Amino acid sequence: MTRFLVSLVALVVVISAAWGYATLEPCSAPTQKVRALGLPVVAASCPVTSASGSASEASLAPPPPPAVTVTSAERREFVDRLFVSGTLMPRDEAQVATRIDGLTIVELDAEDGDWVKAGQVLARLDRTQLDALLAENDAAVKRADAAIEQAKSNIAQADVQVKWTSDDFDRAQKLAGGVMSVSTIEQRETALKTAQAQLAAAKNALSLAEADRKARDAERQELEVRIGRTEVTAPVSGLVSRRSARLGATASAAGEPLFRIIVDGAVDLEADAPEQSLTRFANGMPATLRLPGVPDSVHGHVRLISQEVDKASRTGKVRIALSDVSHAHIGAFASAEVELVRRDGVAAPAAALEREGDGARLYVVHDGRIEERKVTPGVVDRDEVEIKDGLAEGETVVAKAASFLRPGDRVRSMPIAMTATTAAGD
Repeated sequence: MTRFLVSLVALVVVISAAWGYATLEPCSAPTQKVRALGLPVVAASCPVTSASGSASEASLAPPPPPAVTVTSAERREFVDRLFVSGTLMPRDEAQVATRIDGLTIVELDAEDGDWVKAGQVLARLDRTQLDALLAENDAAVKRADAAIEQAKSNIAQADVQVKWTSDDFDRAQKLAGGVMSVSTIEQRETALKTAQAQLAAAKNALSLAEADRKARDAERQELEVRIGRTEVTAPVSGLVSRRSARLGATASAAGEPLFRIIVDGAVDLEADAPEQSLTRFANGMPATLRLPGVPDSVHGHVRLISQEVDKASRTGKVRIALSDVSHAHIGAFASAEVELVRRDGVAAPAAALEREGDGARLYVVHDGRIEERKVTPGVVDRDEVEIKDGLAEGETVVAKAASFLRPGDRVRSMPIAMTATTAAGD
């Protein structure tokens, strides 16, 4: 108990001494430390004579305004593109079939991928049977010519006979007055009529022979047409896309075409476009196409816009003509970016906009304070948006919309380039 009382008296003495020291030296370093610990000491006005005093005074100053990343609104070229995809198709395709049935294919002169000209022979059919019919027709023509000559000879003979019997009948009539009997005169008249009938028959025989000759000529013409059709020719110039003909096969006009030819080698991309986008297309719009397995893009242009929309898929067909078809394969998949619009405009970062229906708003920094602008966005090109109105070239735009910003707030502008440099340094 005695020890406790002694310790308590000693503690009281120490505290009293410290209090007295603080009263006598209120601005000394020990007293400042005690005051920093929150212990009750005598308040006094002390001059700032150390770094700790400066930091204490700085803590009482207002905080600096927040920093925001900004960029300058610049004028640039905007390109509005629409992505479509579809299948490569021939612009026009000619189907080459045989025009004569029942003949065997004996020769093929074209393959897939060959360029052919109009009239070029693609295949030949067996014409042996037709050649035999042609030889038979030649013989029939010669017979018809002989019959014509014979008929002409008969006509000549009959004509002479008619003249002789006519003269004889005339003499008989002159001698009818008792010199020549009536029966003799009648015989002469009968001979004349017989000769005239023979002349008519000879003329009819000539007409028949001439008609037979014409029939043989028509038959020959038909045979020549059929023989000409044994050569399967290209109706147009272009690229052979498929050869279905096979050696030894029997050609049939009702079967599959022997050849398919892409007219002039022209190939289109038949792409499907949403119905709401069809009105944005126009003939002649440039396009950039990507073909499978081809590293370089292919240029093209919109050639045809379908006027019909599929009821099930709600899409319409858009035909894009290819400028280079050297790597195009019919039926292959391809995609294209169609250039809908190309124009200059004021650009702003896409992240800076807050969408509000068809319009939008963004923040600009003017004299160190935030201003809200309602703008009309236009073409979106990658990470930038065209601003049609509401923003002038050269204005400072807050690069990314933030919910904590309010019109009138004071901020510190940090350009994007400076922000990137700071981040790289860190």
